[in-house]
Amino acid sequence: MLNKDQIAQRIAKEVQNGQYINLGIGIPTLVANYIPDNLEVVLQSENGLLGIGPFPTEDKIDPDLINAGKQTITMAKGSVLFNSAESFAMIRGGHVHLTILGAMEVSETGDIANWKIPGKMVKGMGGAMDLVASAENIIVAMQHCSRDGKSKLLQKCSLPITGIRCVKKIVTDIAVLDILPEGGFKLIERAPGVSVEEIKEKTAGKLVVEGEIPEMKFD
Repeated sequence: MLNKDQIAQRIAKEVQNGQYINLGIGIPTLVANYIPDNLEVVLQSENGLLGIGPFPTEDKIDPDLINAGKQTITMAKGSVLFNSAESFAMIRGGHVHLTILGAMEVSETGDIANWKIPGKMVKGMGGAMDLVASAENIIVAMQHCSRDGKSKLLQKCSLPITGIRCVKKIVTDIAVLDILPEGGFKLIERAPGVSVEEIKEKTAGKLVVEGEIPEMKFD
């Protein structure tokens, strides 16, 4: 199984040169640490920052620099700060090419639930609804199963929905999967040491397996 950093490292391989990218809270923020040096990308935060640098080590933390999830961040050379209205105009205008989000559940048709568990206190959806409605491409970083062993990849989401038919790819601790246009999780890669059978057992939604499924490779 992959740890959080390995999930982020695998997602970084999906990043393309010239993209404007929004990183969600949690595992997605770690993707900034693994973007190849030969790519020029710009990381955006909906609270008003364009040009986020790598996730800070303890000696680089500046309490005045935070992202939309109130996590401390660094700023890359040439980065700019502005108000959140301008930031959301970028998002709603379709200028963010790739959004990487965490999720509590994803359905086989690409629906995502990532903001509320009924009965628990939450601060709100934040910019998630705008991001899932406007981004060209959405990749989800998540654990394949909950702590009690229940699959998070479902036929239908049981939690309140953030966006409908918006997720394109999922990277979990055991697999990489694409969402098929007609519905279903297509297995693309498996984590080292994880069998296809285990992935089948842990996927509650429709799983499509074609041919030999390669293991993920890390540098």
